[in-house]
Amino acid sequence: MKLSVKKGDNVLVLTGKDAGKTGEILEINRENAKVLVAGVNIQTHHKKPRSKDDKGGIMKTEGYIDASNVQIVCPVCKKATRISHSEIDGKKNRVCKKCGTSLDAIKPAKTTKSKTADKAEKTTAKSSKKEA
Repeated sequence: MKLSVKKGDNVLVLTGKDAGKTGEILEINRENAKVLVAGVNIQTHHKKPRSKDDKGGIMKTEGYIDASNVQIVCPVCKKATRISHSEIDGKKNRVCKKCGTSLDAIKPAKTTKSKTADKAEKTTAKSSKKEA
């Protein structure tokens, strides 16, 4: 099934006992159109210890909720919004209906220095210490 949400999206829960809560999507089950949202639909499971080292007790975990019950929160305008699709540079992107910004914007690459640049900086730092 086609869903408009992706793993890592920040979403707002629209219905149910957790209506109004926001959280990040941890997992998506596309077969059943369900999503797992952090801090939402907390369920308790009683776990029996199965070995000497295994600890039992009451475990609290997130449960799946239907994908139709969540709405993406735009990172720019900070509002829950519906999604439109547009083609930018030959790629289909998700776009916020309220402010028009792309939700699939390419994240800037981490600026990493090469090993040779690091060595050059270290040698200049050592030479400047010797001079002082």
